[in-house]
Amino acid sequence: MIKTRHYENLHIPLWLMKDTCWMLQWKVFGITMIIPTITVAIIIAVKTWREKDDEFWVNLAICFWISANSYWMVCEFFHHEEIKNYAGIPFASGMACVAYFYYKRIFRSPSKTIID
Repeated sequence: MIKTRHYENLHIPLWLMKDTCWMLQWKVFGITMIIPTITVAIIIAVKTWREKDDEFWVNLAICFWISANSYWMVCEFFHHEEIKNYAGIPFASGMACVAYFYYKRIFRSPSKTIID
């Protein structure tokens, strides 16, 4: 079984390519890069959920972040500035996931600290 770290190392260049296409206004390639970028993010989140890893909440936040980021990119590509603010919904969902992650870290049993 491939470790989660390998997927994370694949995910970073995919995300960078997607955002570079956005910056350069390469619409077709940028929109195409949404699929592999979100797919790998979902794989990472599912793997950490199956492993009962606390990192699941951070990885779920990343899924929300990339979804919001992709939605925003598509809105800008097709000049739908009036609806790009809806990207705030998945951004806020991601922040809630991260808040829950830190809540669990801070308030878990005294034998496990935030530095684990």
